[in-house]
Amino acid sequence: MNASTPVFIDVAGSNIAVRQVPGAAPGIVWLGGYKSDMLGTKAEALSAWTAREGRAYLRHDYSGHGESGGDFIDGTISKWLAESLAVFGHFSKGKQILVGSSMGAWIALRMVQELRKAGDDRVAGLVLLAPAPDFTIELIEPVLTKAQKRDLSKKGFFAEPSDYSDKPYVYTRALIEDGRANRVMTGPIDTHCPVHILQGLADPDVPSGHALKLAALLPADDVTLSLIPDGDHRLSRPEDLDMLKRAVGDMIQRAT
Repeated sequence: MNASTPVFIDVAGSNIAVRQVPGAAPGIVWLGGYKSDMLGTKAEALSAWTAREGRAYLRHDYSGHGESGGDFIDGTISKWLAESLAVFGHFSKGKQILVGSSMGAWIALRMVQELRKAGDDRVAGLVLLAPAPDFTIELIEPVLTKAQKRDLSKKGFFAEPSDYSDKPYVYTRALIEDGRANRVMTGPIDTHCPVHILQGLADPDVPSGHALKLAALLPADDVTLSLIPDGDHRLSRPEDLDMLKRAVGDMIQRAT
């Protein structure tokens, strides 16, 4: 498989675009954020780094994102989780480190839970950037306006301007209701592997308190929390990317 050309896997009727580069284990699995794709700055920086390191690298676009098929408005955490598990099961071999950005951190945490239930213990570490697990419950629902609640009830969605795209962000009633069924921050989270969280203190979308709450739910001896004083939600500046690569490199050392 060529790194610049995706292949596709059908998952429940959605054509999911996948890029994979073979290499040494533990491999790196990239899980992007809400409305992000696998050709974003952080994903591409990891691609170049893993190529230099000779490390296996796997990434995909959720349905309704990037090069994958399907409509974004039909997406839910359960749907994108199922796609991520299918890609992981079909393409990865041996130990893997999951690197999740924003919503991708939620997907990563749910993947670990589901993989462990299935007897798959190949996840050797988690690196979570601006993690947004339970964001529909913790960050969206508490601040819904009357107008947004009305739109959810009557239209099944509401739309908000985005700082990251010309198109508005759309949040559906199905996404929010499904989010409640995928909560992970309801009690202690046993990942069975070390976790490194990178969180910007200038993040306008996911407050640092959310990362602190997540860290408090993880085993104290297995979690590292790195706070970046001037880091925003993207964490895509050169210095942020360097920190990401160091965190992934350190996790590889721990896993081996």
